Amino acid sequence: MSRIGKLPVVLPAGVSVDIDDANVVTVKGPKGTLVQDVNKDITIKNEGAALVLTRPSDAKPHKAMHGLYRALVQNMVTGVTTGFTKGLDLVGTGYRAQAQGGSQLTINIGFSHPVVMQAPENISFETPAPTKILVKGIDKQKVGAVAADIRAIRKPEPYLGKGIKYDTEIIRRKEGKSGKK
Repeated sequence: MSRIGKLPVVLPAGVSVDIDDANVVTVKGPKGTLVQDVNKDITIKNEGAALVLTRPSDAKPHKAMHGLYRALVQNMVTGVTTGFTKGLDLVGTGYRAQAQGGSQLTINIGFSHPVVMQAPENISFETPAPTKILVKGIDKQKVGAVAADIRAIRKPEPYLGKGIKYDTEIIRRKEGKSGKK
């Protein structure tokens, strides 16, 4: 049995789950609504305050899908209750970011022009400091994808460490040119 798949998904108060005949799971909570298609081989049962996912056999594809879909449903429940946040740091002289209205982000990162990004649906930007960006949302996959898009504007380089990095990321630094001895 999958160690992840066999765990029940606990539903906190205020969260409702709807499972239709096509195995589409809809999770509604205080922060919004998320929808996920689940493979027809995985069965989902609503047992009171928890969801239990089961697989038909111990075949390798079924084992893989069992843990995957349980994790996706758990992320949906977490997203509509508390949400997800991904932090980014700007490292470099004069590098700064500014969020406007939570849906637009302006980044000055050493280019001749500022980079302006629009937030997708259910995603918002915050800048608690000029060199700190927070990407917030209810969909974990979207939050990670938007944060990766922002990081891709100027990836951190290994010699000086300048660029946009995740707040948990550690940059492996390289030694520069070595002089003659």
